[in-house]
Amino acid sequence: MAPDIVIVLGGPISVYECETYPFVTDEIAAVAACFRANKPILGICLGAQMMAAALGARVAPGPVKEIGYAPLTLTAAGRSSVLAPLGASPVLHWHGDNCDLPVGCECLASTEHCPVQAFSRTPTQLALQFHLETDPARLEAWLVGHTVELGKAGIDPRKLRDEARRVGPALREIGSKVLSAWLDAVAGAAV
Repeated sequence: MAPDIVIVLGGPISVYECETYPFVTDEIAAVAACFRANKPILGICLGAQMMAAALGARVAPGPVKEIGYAPLTLTAAGRSSVLAPLGASPVLHWHGDNCDLPVGCECLASTEHCPVQAFSRTPTQLALQFHLETDPARLEAWLVGHTVELGKAGIDPRKLRDEARRVGPALREIGSKVLSAWLDAVAGAAV
């Protein structure tokens, strides 16, 4: 039985590492099948990159690792999308790869080092390079699990922990609004 809705989350690997992680090829094929069936899909971080790859867009290392809390620049389309509640609020960035905008998609948000932070193919097919879903209380597991990555990037975990305490509660509230709006779009499309 095929799912009615798909959410593809992040991970510490890259979509172009198929030789090292063969399951990535199957994941991208599953995402492509969702697009062919016009299913609602939400991709977060690696999930967004899988969506881009499934639509034929290039995914490659970005100029820098974006790790930490910082705002996005919403495009006009982003300001009129489910991302509107974000405004200039900081979101959690944790990626080193960027994707090109897939053909037939609309860019919703960017940052200085990542021109495609969010895109949509339809209102129910949304890709987010950043994280809205992360509970600030659970960030500690990320800090411990990614200690080598943080060290190589020269990022002090104490800074991320402080940022999470400062902006995490507001992001959790705004993230809930964004995700609820997306689910409302999905429900509306199913009618």
